[in-house]
Amino acid sequence: MRAGRPGGYVCGIDAAMDVIGGKWKVLVLWALHVRPHRFGELRRELPGITEKVLASHLRELEADGIVHREVYDEVPPRVEYSLTPRGVTLNEALEPLGAWGRRHVLGSAAAGQMGVHDDVAAVAGRPGVAAAAGDDA
Repeated sequence: MRAGRPGGYVCGIDAAMDVIGGKWKVLVLWALHVRPHRFGELRRELPGITEKVLASHLRELEADGIVHREVYDEVPPRVEYSLTPRGVTLNEALEPLGAWGRRHVLGSAAAGQMGVHDDVAAVAGRPGVAAAAGDDA
């Protein structure tokens, strides 16, 4: 686990936010919940994230014990990222936050029609998800 902030944390939420803070970390975790991904797969699934930010987030999540990095002894080299058991429990803790967002931000139509992990699909622009969420944009 990475060293915490200097001065420590004021509560558990503060500590958790230090782990998941950043524009893309939660979306990386959500994508990895479905299955392990290679770096390029994550990059394609999260349009708008830069290689530098993705690499930095993956390093931090690995240092925090949330993501596991598996390097395969192959030519060409292959690296896959997956959730650790700690990462799985973090995603479970984030599920109610996703439900809250669907219900209160996206609207009641999205709350009833999107599955728990459809949030990443919507971000990635997968066909059918935006329509199911009632997104007319």
